Amino acid sequence: MATLVAAAAFRSSTGALIEPLEREFGWSRATTSGAVSLNLIVYGLAAPFAAALMERFGLRRVVAAALALVALGSGLTLVMTAAWQLWLLWGLAVGVGTGALALVFGAIVANRWFVRHRGVVVGVFSAASSTGQLVFLPLIAHLADGPGWRYAAGVVAGFALLLVPIVLLLLADSPSAAGTTAYGADPTIAAPLPAPSGGPGAGRVAIDTLREVSGSRVFWILFGTFWICGWSTNGLIGTHFIPAAHDHGMPQTTAATLLALIGVFDIAGTVASGWLTDRVDSRYLLCAYYGFRGLSLLAVPWLLADAVNPSLFVFVVFYGLDWVATVPPTVALCREHFGAERAGVVFGWVFAAHMVGAGVAASFAGVIRQATGEYLMAWLTAGLLCLLAAAAVLAIPTTRAPADREASLSPPPQ
Repeated sequence: MATLVAAAAFRSSTGALIEPLEREFGWSRATTSGAVSLNLIVYGLAAPFAAALMERFGLRRVVAAALALVALGSGLTLVMTAAWQLWLLWGLAVGVGTGALALVFGAIVANRWFVRHRGVVVGVFSAASSTGQLVFLPLIAHLADGPGWRYAAGVVAGFALLLVPIVLLLLADSPSAAGTTAYGADPTIAAPLPAPSGGPGAGRVAIDTLREVSGSRVFWILFGTFWICGWSTNGLIGTHFIPAAHDHGMPQTTAATLLALIGVFDIAGTVASGWLTDRVDSRYLLCAYYGFRGLSLLAVPWLLADAVNPSLFVFVVFYGLDWVATVPPTVALCREHFGAERAGVVFGWVFAAHMVGAGVAASFAGVIRQATGEYLMAWLTAGLLCLLAAAAVLAIPTTRAPADREASLSPPPQ
């Protein structure tokens, strides 16, 4: 859980550092947004390979190495002097490190450690990202606005480094490694063995899995809709909400607080989504989530026009409940259509689409802002894409019978 909180904190800090970096180095919004885009894209593309590495080498070693890479990348930004260094350190190094700590890690833990209530567990893990945003984003924004962005980057590096020995000491690779069984599992049935060390490499596993599922319409619908999910969350709101609100006269620290408040409501929304995923058809949940998100994004330009408009707080609540509520039903559909053994890597590829969409959106919105002086077209594009995603998920065929849901809620064997 702590690693998911940390990953969100590292990722969400970029939005609060955009303007301080521009002021100090004279970089354009397109330059800083480009570095964020690289971070988001690498973050996503690392996910399926990180999932394969976790299956091959275990969770503990992969997570510890990822945290060390985040600490190194963030720490070296303290002495950077050129834009290419920002792209290399924050875009590439931190992107790879946080990608291995992303939601795919939570999906693998849920599939490996839980049989009962997997939806709720995925919801709790997804909500951990909101907790990281809630706890760290105001602090990072305060440091960037006060002592300076280097203090904020130093906090990120120090926290990542602190977690490395904790992970090495406390994180177990599997229930069997901890001398127990998955929650709700039948103790008389042996758990699947880990991949043998002499088997195909992690890269080969990730690529082979992609090749195997690439002929599935379900995979491409999940891939495309999660691409839109990333566009409308991390890429637009996560990266540009603070500078967009600042354009309308809102102090950066206030905007960061509102973004953190979105995280507060997201905790409730995502846990509730996990609970619903164990009981309701995941397609209908995704249709509702994308549809309501699209409508809320279409309203943002008029709400931000008056930065003290009370309706902006309604958006914060409404959008916050929907921020990553899409994760539990998407993970469930990956497991239902592709099986538990492949679900982690398949979701890794779907999550990669999420972050590529986020990266494209971050650059797109930055270019729109630089060309027009406002974000109007960025908000409208995201809203319409979400409405498209709401319609697309209804084309996914159903495979999960009501009896399956009842089984997932049944008491564990005694």
